[in-house]
Formats: sequence, C-alpha cells, structure tokens
Amino acid sequence: MTSPTKPANKSSPKAARKTAATTPIQAVAKKVAAKPPTVAKTEKVAEPSLRFYHSKTLRTRTHSVLTAIETTPEAPGHGEALADVVNDLIDAGMDYYFLRPLKQAEVGFVAEQSARLGLSGAVRLISSVSRKFIVRMEPQQLQVVATHIRALT
Repeated sequence: MTSPTKPANKSSPKAARKTAATTPIQAVAKKVAAKPPTVAKTEKVAEPSLRFYHSKTLRTRTHSVLTAIETTPEAPGHGEALADVVNDLIDAGMDYYFLRPLKQAEVGFVAEQSARLGLSGAVRLISSVSRKFIVRMEPQQLQVVATHIRALT
C-alpha cells in the first residue's frame, strides 16, 4: 500500500532531469567544449612521458657531446659526434622498450632473435636517416637538438 502523500525527498522526473543536467561535471564539460584552453608556447604542459634507462657510459658520452656543442658551437665535428650519440640512444631505447620485455616474457630464443633482427634493421634505417640530417646541420641547429636531448636526460 502506498501513502497518498509523497515523501519530501522524492521529486518529479522532470525536476530530476533539470538537476542532473546542471551537475558540476556537466557545467565544466560545457565550459571546456565552448572555449578550449589556450597554452602559451613558452609554458610547459605536463604531458605523459616514457623515458628509458641507459648505461652510465652512454650518459657520460651524451653529456660530453652536448657540453661540447653548447660551449664551442662553431667547432668542427659536432654533427658527427651528435649523430653517433643519437644512434646509440636509438639503439639503447629500442633495446629497453622492445627487447627487454621479450626477454622478461621468456618468448623463446627464436622469437627474441627474430625481434632483434627486425629491430636491428629499423635502427639502421632510422640512424642513417637521422645521421644525414644531423651532420648537415648548422651550429645553431645542433644547439637546438642538443638542448632538446639535454631536456630529456
């Protein structure tokens, strides 16, 4: 049996729709959809990041090449040195992101070797393309690349 009077905490379906449409989340969503946020180019935005660990030797060599580019930008040979470091970083990154997980997953020797062979070809291709660009860069361009790499380390 139902009571002829409605309880105070219940409201009509029409009123429920009105309050549901004006929840804080929906109000924020409407504002965001109406006006996307603008970010100044100099302001850094927190973005997801994936970085990898590499050897201390490679880190030391990377920093010495970056320091040389930063301190004596006009000196010859910086393009070759930076291209070598980039090649080694690409190789270390591919190993860290792709080969280590396969080894940890114990996919087997044949699968690991197949993956290693495929990644070796990819590394050679990427390295040769990046080398062509890096060795032709002007000192100011090398400094920009060095600054970017320094920010990653």
